[in-house]
Amino acid sequence: MSDKPAVLFVCVHNAGRSQMAAGWLRHLAGDAVEVRSAGSAPAETLNPAAVAAMREVGIDITNQTPRLLEYATAESSDVIVTMGCGDTCPVFPGKRYEDWKLDDPAGKDVDAVRPIRDDIRTRVEKLLTDLGPLA
Repeated sequence: MSDKPAVLFVCVHNAGRSQMAAGWLRHLAGDAVEVRSAGSAPAETLNPAAVAAMREVGIDITNQTPRLLEYATAESSDVIVTMGCGDTCPVFPGKRYEDWKLDDPAGKDVDAVRPIRDDIRTRVEKLLTDLGPLA
């Protein structure tokens, strides 16, 4: 059991938004936060435009793999951030939830993904501030 907060980012395919958010949180928080990501219907591979957009800011997410959202992962997370997974995201009483309304980068080129990446960074920075002394 870890004493650091666990943050779970969830989107449909776990190939774009949630992976970029996880990449930002790992980059900004270091090992002060346990970072998790998953999808309700995971893709086979990461979104190449998301990978390229993150690479542009010096963050390599190529070692990540889309994962299926599992009950135990959600249940053991302190904060769950959803991004467009709707009713397929589980709800656990007592958990902190945020639902980030973000464009889906699926099928978009890197020019279209950059603003999504930058929006995610701003949201992750706010989340990290809100975690305060926990992180």
